Amino acid sequence: MSEEIRPFRIDVPQAELDDLRDRLARTRWAAQLPGEGWSRGVPVAYLKDLAAYWRDGYDWRAHEARLNAFPQFMTTIDGQDVHFLHVRSPHPDALPLILTHGWPNSFVEFVDLIGPLTDPGAYGGDPAQAFHVVVPSVPGFGLSSAPRETGWDVTRVARLWAELMDRLGYRRYGAQGGDLGAYVAPALAAVAPERVVGVHIDSGLGIPTEDDLPEMTEGERAFFQQVGEWAKGVDHHALLRAAPQTFAYGWNDSPVALLAWLTQKFKEFGYGVAVPEDAIDRDLLLTNVSVYWFTGTSGSSSWPMYDSEGFAWPKGQSAVPTGLYSGPPGIRRLAERHNDIVHWGENRPGSHHFIAMELPAVFAEDIREFFGKLR
Repeated sequence: MSEEIRPFRIDVPQAELDDLRDRLARTRWAAQLPGEGWSRGVPVAYLKDLAAYWRDGYDWRAHEARLNAFPQFMTTIDGQDVHFLHVRSPHPDALPLILTHGWPNSFVEFVDLIGPLTDPGAYGGDPAQAFHVVVPSVPGFGLSSAPRETGWDVTRVARLWAELMDRLGYRRYGAQGGDLGAYVAPALAAVAPERVVGVHIDSGLGIPTEDDLPEMTEGERAFFQQVGEWAKGVDHHALLRAAPQTFAYGWNDSPVALLAWLTQKFKEFGYGVAVPEDAIDRDLLLTNVSVYWFTGTSGSSSWPMYDSEGFAWPKGQSAVPTGLYSGPPGIRRLAERHNDIVHWGENRPGSHHFIAMELPAVFAEDIREFFGKLR
C-alpha cells in the first residue's frame, strides 16, 4: 500500500460543463401536482428558477478556483483513494482538527468555516485558539473513491481518518462532525482515544427513544413528540436502504433530478426557513450539487443507509470529552449516559441542520470555546 500524499486540483473538463448546460436546457419538466407550497415536494416553478440559474447564472469555474485555493491532496488508505483539504494555520502551535461532513453534503460544507478556524484573529477571535484543519471527503462522496464492497460502517471510516492524521504527522488532534460526521467523529475517538483530545458535534446526542418514555418527565415527553414532528419528510434512510441503485439512475442521468433530490433534503433540513437559500447561500448549495454531479456520486454516497439495518440516533462515546453546538433537540442527562459532556450549547442561533454553511463564524466560535476548555 502506498502511503504517498499526492497534491490534487479539481479540473472539470469543459465538455462536462457544456454537457451539464445542455441537459439542463433539455429538461422534460413534470407538471405541477395539486397541493400547497412544498406539500408534494419541490415546486416546479421554484425548481425551474433554480435550474435556470445553475445553467446560466452560476459560475462553476469561479467556485472551482475558490475550492482549488485550498491545498488539496489524495492518498490511498485501505485500498481507498481519499481526497482531503489540509489547511495549516499561520500559527505553528495550532491544534489539528479533522472535520467530517454530512449527507447529502461534501467537503463543500466547510469552505466558509476554514478561515475562522485556521486564522481566528482575522475574524475577531483569539489567535491562540487556531486550528490546523483537515477536511477529508468521506468514501463515495465527491472526490474520494467509492467503496467497492458492502460492509462499510463509520468505524471503518474512522480508521481511515486515524491513519490519515498519522500520515500528516499529527499525534494529538480534535474531531468535529455533524449529521454523518456525528457518527464518524465519536468513532474516531473510540478507535484512537490516545490521539483525539475531544469531539465536537453539531447536535443530535441524547435524543430520546420509546425505551426512554417511562422515565421521562411530562415536559420531556412533549419534547419527544416535537422531535417526531421535526423528523417528518422523505425517509431517505428507508429509501436508500431499499433501492439506492434504482434511484441512482435518475440522479446520475438528469441534473434536474439530482437538483430536485438535494433541494428536497436541504429544504427538510432547514427547520426554520421557507426555502434552503434563506439559510445557505444559493451558490454554495449549487457548488455542493455540482460536486455530486461531476463526480457521479449520488448513488455511492448512500452506503451509510444501504449498509445499515435501520436508523438510530448517534450515541457518541465516553473515551474523550464531548461538546455540542446545540444540545437540543437532545436531552443532556440522556446524552451523559454515553458521553463525558463538558460543553452543551443552549439557545444557539441557527435555522438549518448544516450550521457550518449557515453561520460559519458563530459555529467556529463555539468550536474554539469547546476546545479551549481542553487545551
